[in-house]
Amino acid sequence: MAPTATDGRDGYVAFVESHQHRLLRAAYLVCGNRHQAEDLLQDALLKLALRWSSVREGDPAAYVRSILYRDAVSWWRRRRREWLSAQPPEQVAVDRDGALRLALHQALGQLPPRQRAVVVLRYFEDLTEAATAEVLGVSVGTVKSQCHDALRRLRTVAPELGRDDGLASGMEVKP
Repeated sequence: MAPTATDGRDGYVAFVESHQHRLLRAAYLVCGNRHQAEDLLQDALLKLALRWSSVREGDPAAYVRSILYRDAVSWWRRRRREWLSAQPPEQVAVDRDGALRLALHQALGQLPPRQRAVVVLRYFEDLTEAATAEVLGVSVGTVKSQCHDALRRLRTVAPELGRDDGLASGMEVKP
């Protein structure tokens, strides 16, 4: 029996329901803005829906991640300016883990777009250098150099992430 349009739609819906939270976290880490992350993911899932019949047999999650990271880099290229606010954000007391997450988020925000994407793919998505290169459409050598430069920059702008005094337990940034 041949698959029907309903079978394809059900498969797509099941995929989205099971992967959307992890993909949204990855999009947020790459762009640093919840609303932009939601927009990136929505656009990527729309592109997936349009190609679902040809992508579903392969690795749809990898297809969506590739779209997310490439669209994020394209967005940064179009908008090479900082978003400034007239008012500073409210200061909130945070616990140690919260302080580390905040430091990591702020440090990631200081990386150039490609370096940020490489760090997220390598250390959050846990992809290999080759898989990262494939997702971003660059060479493995570019991934290695961007990762090296990004980690060096992270150590400079957020040295507390690499400290081994108990504060950063489990969150050390390693090459």
